[in-house]
Amino acid sequence: MAFAKKIEPGTAVRLAEIDPAYDAGLSKDDGEKLTKDLAKRLDELDDLHYEAGMNSVLIVLQGRDTSGKDGTIRFLLSSLNAQGCRVAPFKVPTPIELAHDFLWRVHAVTPPKGGMTIFNRSHYEDVLVVRVHSLVPEAVWRPRYEHIDAFERLLADSGTIILKFMLHISKEEQERRLLDRENEVQKAWKLNVGDWKERAYWDDYTAAYEEALSRCSTARAPWYVVPADKKWFRNLAIAETLVNTLEPYRKAWLERLEGIGEAAKAELEEFRRSQA
Repeated sequence: MAFAKKIEPGTAVRLAEIDPAYDAGLSKDDGEKLTKDLAKRLDELDDLHYEAGMNSVLIVLQGRDTSGKDGTIRFLLSSLNAQGCRVAPFKVPTPIELAHDFLWRVHAVTPPKGGMTIFNRSHYEDVLVVRVHSLVPEAVWRPRYEHIDAFERLLADSGTIILKFMLHISKEEQERRLLDRENEVQKAWKLNVGDWKERAYWDDYTAAYEEALSRCSTARAPWYVVPADKKWFRNLAIAETLVNTLEPYRKAWLERLEGIGEAAKAELEEFRRSQA
């Protein structure tokens, strides 16, 4: 069963039609058990991916404030090979970054073959926050959809497996989480008045996300909308999507590793003969 909603190319997305509290009728205990099983499979697939060195994996995380990007990263890092995985966060562009095209800073941190990179926010900020706050004219940000598609096509053609997750949270759940940060000492460091200010632009962000999801979900770089009101279900949906996406590569990765092993054995045998 697909727990995350895959956006098919050409689909007109309406986030109001996707329930952010959806849980597939599962209990939390059952969901966490399924997630644990999927995490084991993900760990095995990631080891094969890392050792085979044939593909790279790019995971894009987008979502409103408090939607769970950091929590998702912590969950994923508990199931991935630390040698081949890195996190690339995208903050407000620096002056040097602003002096280049908007994809310059992004391309520099894409994953190499055998590697996996998780984007905490991404190049999509340039058609989301930039659009909502009119940081550049529409004539500048609107052509970026086509640039993004071309950029992701280049990555896919180079062997990158791309998965893009929009963590879909309700306005009510976001408010609850923001209030929790005020009331819990352990979460107070996360307080940011800007998170409250951004709520005034809720509908504008909804429109921006809907267009980005509609225009930039392709067969090579699909978008998945993940119901994120329940953290355990968010993790389950992402783990399932990753396993289902990587599983078809297992055979090729195993064949590559078998070939590497045979070549290593042949080299060792030749060395031993030379020493005899």
